[in-house]
Amino acid sequence: MSIVVRFPLSDVNKEQYDAVRNALEESGEWPPEGCLLHVCFGDKQDIRVSEVWESREQLDAFGEKLGPRLQTAGVELAAPPEIFEAHIVETF
Repeated sequence: MSIVVRFPLSDVNKEQYDAVRNALEESGEWPPEGCLLHVCFGDKQDIRVSEVWESREQLDAFGEKLGPRLQTAGVELAAPPEIFEAHIVETF
């Protein structure tokens, strides 16, 4: 079952987000397998991220790759990610 994930980031700016994203792309780890939708939004000094994944297992597998990249960029989560089962996922 698909899941929706909201990441509670703590004062993450656009430069930190871009550093993580670029590192993942350069290492061939982006886009992650199983991620159906990735949305980055908000003020450039207070970035937010939400995603839709095919499964929790795929999210967890990517999390092991993502964690060290976040740490290197000085990105911290304010709390554990919020994870919800998706009722419907449609793309148009």
